[in-house]
Amino acid sequence: MHQQEGMTNDMRQCIQDCLDCHRTCLETVTHCLQLGGRHAEAAHIGLMLDCAQICIISADFMLRGSHFHTRTCGACAELCAACADSCQKIGPHDRTMQECAEMCRRCASSCRSMSGQAA
Repeated sequence: MHQQEGMTNDMRQCIQDCLDCHRTCLETVTHCLQLGGRHAEAAHIGLMLDCAQICIISADFMLRGSHFHTRTCGACAELCAACADSCQKIGPHDRTMQECAEMCRRCASSCRSMSGQAA
Protein backbone atom coordinates (compact mmCIF):
# COMPACT_ATOMS: atom_id res chain seq x y z
CA MET A 1 0.00 0.00 0.00
CA HIS A 2 1.32 3.42 -0.93
CA GLN A 3 1.57 5.71 2.10
CA GLN A 4 0.88 9.33 1.41
CA GLU A 5 3.59 11.83 2.14
CA GLY A 6 2.65 13.86 5.16
CA MET A 7 0.55 11.12 6.76
CA THR A 8 1.50 11.22 10.41
CA ASN A 9 1.82 8.30 12.78
CA ASP A 10 -1.18 9.71 14.66
CA MET A 11 -3.24 9.57 11.47
CA ARG A 12 -2.11 6.01 10.77
CA GLN A 13 -3.11 5.06 14.31
CA CYS A 14 -6.48 6.76 13.91
CA ILE A 15 -7.11 4.86 10.68
CA GLN A 16 -6.29 1.60 12.45
CA ASP A 17 -8.54 2.52 15.39
CA CYS A 18 -11.39 3.29 12.99
CA LEU A 19 -10.96 -0.02 11.17
CA ASP A 20 -10.78 -1.92 14.48
CA CYS A 21 -13.83 -0.11 15.83
CA HIS A 22 -15.80 -0.85 12.65
CA ARG A 23 -15.06 -4.58 13.01
CA THR A 24 -15.73 -4.61 16.76
CA CYS A 25 -19.09 -2.86 16.42
CA LEU A 26 -20.26 -5.25 13.70
CA GLU A 27 -19.19 -8.27 15.76
CA THR A 28 -20.97 -6.82 18.79
CA VAL A 29 -24.18 -6.26 16.79
CA THR A 30 -24.22 -10.00 16.08
CA HIS A 31 -23.61 -10.72 19.77
CA CYS A 32 -26.44 -8.41 20.81
CA LEU A 33 -28.90 -9.86 18.31
CA GLN A 34 -28.11 -13.36 19.56
CA LEU A 35 -28.74 -12.29 23.17
CA GLY A 36 -31.97 -10.48 22.34
CA GLY A 37 -33.91 -8.45 24.88
CA ARG A 38 -32.39 -5.13 25.85
CA HIS A 39 -29.25 -5.90 23.85
CA ALA A 40 -31.28 -6.10 20.64
CA GLU A 41 -33.29 -2.89 21.06
CA ALA A 42 -33.54 -0.95 17.81
CA ALA A 43 -31.93 2.23 19.20
CA HIS A 44 -28.86 0.37 20.48
CA ILE A 45 -28.40 -1.73 17.32
CA GLY A 46 -28.90 1.37 15.16
CA LEU A 47 -26.29 3.30 17.14
CA MET A 48 -23.74 0.49 16.79
CA LEU A 49 -24.39 0.29 13.04
CA ASP A 50 -24.06 4.10 12.76
CA CYS A 51 -20.79 3.91 14.67
CA ALA A 52 -19.43 1.14 12.44
CA GLN A 53 -20.38 3.08 9.31
CA ILE A 54 -18.88 6.42 10.35
CA CYS A 55 -15.68 4.61 11.37
CA ILE A 56 -15.24 3.11 7.91
CA ILE A 57 -16.05 6.46 6.29
CA SER A 58 -13.53 8.29 8.46
CA ALA A 59 -10.83 5.72 7.73
CA ASP A 60 -11.57 6.05 4.01
CA PHE A 61 -11.37 9.86 4.11
CA MET A 62 -8.01 9.74 5.89
CA LEU A 63 -6.62 7.04 3.58
CA ARG A 64 -7.56 9.14 0.55
CA GLY A 65 -6.07 12.29 2.05
CA SER A 66 -9.38 14.13 1.95
CA HIS A 67 -9.27 17.63 3.40
CA PHE A 68 -12.69 16.90 4.90
CA HIS A 69 -11.39 14.14 7.18
CA THR A 70 -11.49 16.52 10.14
CA ARG A 71 -15.27 16.73 9.74
CA THR A 72 -15.83 12.99 9.43
CA CYS A 73 -13.49 12.42 12.36
CA GLY A 74 -15.47 14.92 14.45
CA ALA A 75 -18.70 13.04 13.72
CA CYS A 76 -16.91 9.74 14.34
CA ALA A 77 -15.70 10.87 17.76
CA GLU A 78 -19.25 11.86 18.72
CA LEU A 79 -20.84 8.61 17.54
CA CYS A 80 -18.11 6.44 19.07
CA ALA A 81 -18.58 8.13 22.45
CA ALA A 82 -22.35 7.58 22.27
CA CYS A 83 -21.88 3.95 21.24
CA ALA A 84 -19.44 3.37 24.12
CA ASP A 85 -21.96 4.80 26.59
CA SER A 86 -24.74 2.62 25.19
CA CYS A 87 -22.66 -0.56 25.34
CA GLN A 88 -21.54 0.27 28.87
CA LYS A 89 -25.12 0.87 30.00
CA ILE A 90 -26.70 -2.16 28.34
CA GLY A 91 -23.99 -4.70 29.16
CA PRO A 92 -22.03 -3.59 32.23
CA HIS A 93 -21.12 -7.21 33.10
CA ASP A 94 -20.83 -8.54 29.53
CA ARG A 95 -17.23 -8.88 28.35
CA THR A 96 -18.09 -8.43 24.65
CA MET A 97 -20.03 -5.24 25.39
CA GLN A 98 -17.21 -3.87 27.53
CA GLU A 99 -14.63 -4.62 24.83
CA CYS A 100 -16.81 -2.75 22.34
CA ALA A 101 -17.16 0.21 24.72
CA GLU A 102 -13.38 0.26 25.21
CA MET A 103 -12.68 0.15 21.47
CA CYS A 104 -15.23 2.90 20.83
CA ARG A 105 -13.60 5.11 23.46
CA ARG A 106 -10.16 4.56 21.94
CA CYS A 107 -11.48 5.42 18.47
CA ALA A 108 -13.33 8.47 19.83
CA SER A 109 -10.10 9.74 21.37
CA SER A 110 -8.11 9.23 18.14
CA CYS A 111 -10.79 10.85 16.01
CA ARG A 112 -11.17 13.76 18.42
CA SER A 113 -7.43 14.44 17.97
CA MET A 114 -7.70 14.20 14.18
CA SER A 115 -10.66 16.58 14.13
CA GLY A 116 -8.82 19.17 16.20
CA GLN A 117 -11.41 19.02 19.01
CA ALA A 118 -10.35 19.24 22.63
CA ALA A 119 -10.35 15.93 24.51
